[in-house]
Amino acid sequence: MSIALRYDDAAIERLADRIRAFADQDRSGLMEAIAFEGENQTRRRITVEKTAPDGTRWPAWSPAYAASRHRGHGLLERSGALVDSIVSDSSDEHAEWGSNLIYFAIHNFGGTEDMAPGPAGIPQRQSLGLSSDNETDIQAIVDDWAERQLEEL
Repeated sequence: MSIALRYDDAAIERLADRIRAFADQDRSGLMEAIAFEGENQTRRRITVEKTAPDGTRWPAWSPAYAASRHRGHGLLERSGALVDSIVSDSSDEHAEWGSNLIYFAIHNFGGTEDMAPGPAGIPQRQSLGLSSDNETDIQAIVDDWAERQLEEL
């Protein structure tokens, strides 16, 4: 009586070939989807969630500023220009989103009284960044893309 183990690495070689094929895939659609998702997540954070990516609630308006607001105005939403300024860009190698408005940066990072155009002493109301839920959503986009690529190989 004897026992033997035979190993056939053909299946592993086929898998390795499929993985190597990822390097040659066009990733522009994937990156566009990630950038679009990031843009939408940022817009939602401003218009609905009112929290930083880490879940911290944004500071309320100061009493003086609140007295100057009209009904229906939300934090960072007076004219809609800030939300409208959020755009995304992508290529085969990158996905990015953000705004080129200076006051977007001041709100995102916070400002000090001595900042021009002054005074810009406002608390940080971070909207740009990824929460753990945002990361999960983007990971799902990547997973779906990878599954579709594997099906085509």
